[in-house]
This record gives sequence, C-alpha cells and structure tokens, in this order.
Amino acid sequence: MQVKEIEGKGRGVVAARSFYRGEFIVEYAGDLIEILIARERESKYNLSSAFGCYMYYFKHNNKNYCIDATAETGRLGRLVNHSRMKPNCKTKVVMVKNVPRLILVATKTIKEGDEILYDYGDRSKESILAHPWLAL
Repeated sequence: MQVKEIEGKGRGVVAARSFYRGEFIVEYAGDLIEILIARERESKYNLSSAFGCYMYYFKHNNKNYCIDATAETGRLGRLVNHSRMKPNCKTKVVMVKNVPRLILVATKTIKEGDEILYDYGDRSKESILAHPWLAL
C-alpha cells in the first residue's frame, strides 16, 4: 500500500496490489485506551490544529474500547479515508493474546491503484455538521 495525496481529502491509502473480498488489508494500530482517557485525549487534540485526531471507538463483547492512532508511526491504517457511499473494506475485531485489535478487510475486489475506503459509521448530527464529508 502507498500513501498518496488525494484531491480534496489530504493523505489517503492506495492499493499497491489487488485485494480480494475477505482479505486482510491493514491494521488500525495505536494505543488501546480506556474510554475516559480517550475522551480526555480527544478534548486535548481538538484544542490544537497542529495535528488531527485519529480515535476509533468500538464495542466488542459488550465492552467499549478506543484505539488512539493519532501519533505518526508510519502505520497506514490511520490514514484510510472515509466513504459512506463507496467503501471497499470494513473493520473487523480480532483477538490477539486476549487483546482486541482492529483490522481492515476487503468487502469486494480492490484493484491496484484504488483508494482504500471504509465507512467510519458516525451518523450523529453534531459530527455531520462539524464534518460534512461524513455524509459522503
């Protein structure tokens, strides 16, 4: 996979080879943190335009989790862009040594050169007003 500038979006991830339905693409890697700590970090991140906020909240086995991938690490999962209308992958929780990890899995064939996209799933009115691209 390659990071590229995507017109109107900033950075994004493009397939350097084909992927097939059900195939692992990339891990959404970062710090697995408690929800209270996540909310504190998110508030801090929102105060500065120097960096973005790459928080992924999810529920697994009736427990809430957050992966904070805000730090630049060279891992590509954090740079996969949103598409509500044309996603080509989805997140999936996998357990590794009893720790939940998030991976992105192809939902259909992705050709070399295609942008990797998934639906962030945020439908709240507040989020869509702040980030209208979530509706796209």
